[in-house]
Amino acid sequence: MAPATKLPIVYVRGYAGNTAGIDKAVTDPFYGFNEGSTHVRIGPDDEPSFYQFESPLLRLHLDEGYHILVDGGQELYLATHDTIPPNSIWIHRFYDTSASTWGMGPHEFRLETAAESLLTLIETLKDKSGAPGVHLVAHSMGGLVCRCLIQKIIPDLGHDPADYVGKLFTYGTPHGGIAFDVGFGVLERLRDVTGINGADIFGPERMYQYLTPKALTDPDGPPHNWDARAMPPDRPFALPRGRVFCLVGTDPTDYEVAHGLSAATVGPRSDGLVQTDNAYVPGAHQAYVHRSHSGAYGLVNSEEGYQNLRRFLFGDCEVNAELVGFHLPRRDSTTWQAEVRLSVRGLQIVTHERTSAQWCPVQLSETAADTVDGRTCVPLVNTFLNSNLRSSDSGTMRYALHVRVLSLHRRDGLLSFNDHLEQTADFDDILVVDVGAGDDPAAMPTLRATWNSTISGPISDYRPDGGSTLGDENPAPGVWVHNIELPATATPILGEDARIRLTVTPWD
Repeated sequence: MAPATKLPIVYVRGYAGNTAGIDKAVTDPFYGFNEGSTHVRIGPDDEPSFYQFESPLLRLHLDEGYHILVDGGQELYLATHDTIPPNSIWIHRFYDTSASTWGMGPHEFRLETAAESLLTLIETLKDKSGAPGVHLVAHSMGGLVCRCLIQKIIPDLGHDPADYVGKLFTYGTPHGGIAFDVGFGVLERLRDVTGINGADIFGPERMYQYLTPKALTDPDGPPHNWDARAMPPDRPFALPRGRVFCLVGTDPTDYEVAHGLSAATVGPRSDGLVQTDNAYVPGAHQAYVHRSHSGAYGLVNSEEGYQNLRRFLFGDCEVNAELVGFHLPRRDSTTWQAEVRLSVRGLQIVTHERTSAQWCPVQLSETAADTVDGRTCVPLVNTFLNSNLRSSDSGTMRYALHVRVLSLHRRDGLLSFNDHLEQTADFDDILVVDVGAGDDPAAMPTLRATWNSTISGPISDYRPDGGSTLGDENPAPGVWVHNIELPATATPILGEDARIRLTVTPWD
């Protein structure tokens, strides 16, 4: 497959708070994109281990050849150079004008102004690099700045956001705002009324203002059913949601802001600041990782975040794994859930993880499930492959999709533990997928897959034979599909027609 086009990358940082927080933020030459980490939590006990991650800034330079161009200041560099390489990294330093450390009076921060200055930076980068647009990479509030640009600023000018933005990747962005698990809505209303430290930007009234184009704005405010997370695809100027990736954090306990008070008020289904259900755009690509909003176990300064970022920006294949055709046992008092983990050979981390222990399992329900070809369908994993990352030894990329299915029983509305076995799933197996190059470099890769329960010995010693190549069941060109049978042990739980459906499409 052809490699993805290299575009300039612009990093947009998150919320800094009051003037003191802004003054601290602007002292960092790269607004935090240069921060790494040495801690990772892996294994069933969630204990910390040493793992050194250099930073996304340095890794993009080392792995993808991106240039870091400063020379006394980004603005100075751009002003004194007629051309720049497309493979370059830039920081949107929108907080600089609101800092009090430069010997001049600070300007009040306004999110729309940050989005407007982002457009100015993008236009300069396009002009000097010759690139058709830029990739936006954003943390927390920075994702809202990017969405303001995409959904309001550019459309208000009568332009198409796709002419400026190639892809948008967000780390822990509160796409649906910031809500609290305590206070019955009082804390949110107090924040939105007072606008303390500008935090009302995370409430529905302000979000409606900066996410809605002028022509569609209702003067009475957001409609009753308005969803701040939405990037409506039917508007005249809309960036396709398929160009957006949302990384969702699931580790609130390691978010130490306010000595843990933030995590306590936001609740366990969060990264410590942003609740899980508010951290993604419906219809966009998603991955869940066990990292906190920021800090030693933060999202941006993590290998998990970087691996998802790198594959989304530079991968050449998109892969979707779905559970299709399942039929659950008819038990009115039973709730079914699936847990999934996606691992990549050679990495000590998990690139996607949804488990009940982290408050984010996949809910299995035939009535709530979508349908594919008339069959029930629940998405499990959406990821991207980069053929340049194949193992030099085997010439293949190996992925392991760990799937567990669990049942929860209720009696009189309460969970019943009479038949419960802790840490035990009704179904538990690992689908080992090997991805190799086909005979035609421009064609789809070859895929081989088998369940771990059928492999004798360690997975690391397993080498698939040529006869295990998966065939394309879809006659249409450009989309490769194969339905993989589940082990016989899954039949009493999911039914004999249940399959793991793999769909592979080109990505650029």
